[in-house]
Amino acid sequence: MQGSANLNVMIKAARKAGRSLLKDFGEVENLQVSTKGPGDFVSRADRRAEEIIREDLTEARPSYGWLGEESDPVEGKDPTRRWIVDPLDGTTNFLHGMPHWAVSIALEHKGEITSAVIYDPTKDELFWAEKGTGAWLDGRSRLRVSGRTSMIETVYATGLPFAGGRYLPAALKDLGNLLPVCAGVRRFGAASLDLAYVAAGRYDGYWERGLKPWDIAAGILIVREAGGFVEPIRAAQNMLEDGHLIAGSGGVFDKFAKIIRDGD
Repeated sequence: MQGSANLNVMIKAARKAGRSLLKDFGEVENLQVSTKGPGDFVSRADRRAEEIIREDLTEARPSYGWLGEESDPVEGKDPTRRWIVDPLDGTTNFLHGMPHWAVSIALEHKGEITSAVIYDPTKDELFWAEKGTGAWLDGRSRLRVSGRTSMIETVYATGLPFAGGRYLPAALKDLGNLLPVCAGVRRFGAASLDLAYVAAGRYDGYWERGLKPWDIAAGILIVREAGGFVEPIRAAQNMLEDGHLIAGSGGVFDKFAKIIRDGD
C-alpha cells in the first residue's frame, strides 16, 4: 500500500530518528540525563531525535505548524495544519534498556488527524494510517482490531500514573473493576505502542488518563482506521486536550467502556 507525499515524508523522518535513537539505545548507560519533571526524564537522544524529525518535516512542509514534546509550539503560515510529534515515547523504558519505545508523528488538519506514523525501531515495526485508506503494518499487512467478543478472553493495556499522580486512585479503581472480568491487563509504558497494538489486534483495548497530545494523536487515527473505536472517557471531553481516552475493538468496546466510565 502506497501512501501520500505527506505520509512518505513522515515515514522517512520517523525511520531517520529511529536510527539515531537505536545508536544511543546501544549505549544507554552513557547517556547524559536531565530531569524534566516527576518521573519524566529526558535525554540527549530524545532531543536529538526531535531535531531530526523537525528538520525533515519543516524542510518538506515549511508552512505547517508544530507541536512537539521537547520544544515550544509553533503556528505555521498555514494555520490549518500542524505536525504533532513525540520523538521518543517510552523514555523511561529507553533509559532502563527496555526495548519498548517508539517514534510517533501525526499530521492534524483543521483539528482532525489525517495521517499517522508510529515506528518501533527495536522491532523495526512501522504502523501507519491515513484517513479513509485503512491502517497498515510496514505498508504490506492491513491492520485490523481484534474480533474477540467474550470479555473473559480479552487483554487490555493501560498506563499507571507515578506515585502521587492525581489519576492514580482512578487507575487503581479501574484495575479492580476490570481484572476480574478479563484475561489480563498489561502496563508497558508507551501509549503510542499500546494504541498501535490495539489496531493490530494484539490488545483488545486500552485506556488512560492525563496523556499529552503527542502521546496519542497518531494512535487515535491508526486504531480507527483499523476498525476500532476511540472515545473520551467522559462524553464532553476533548481527548487531545485533556488526554483521557478509551480505545478498543467493536466486539467488546461497549462493555469495556462501561466498566471504565462507571468507575470514573
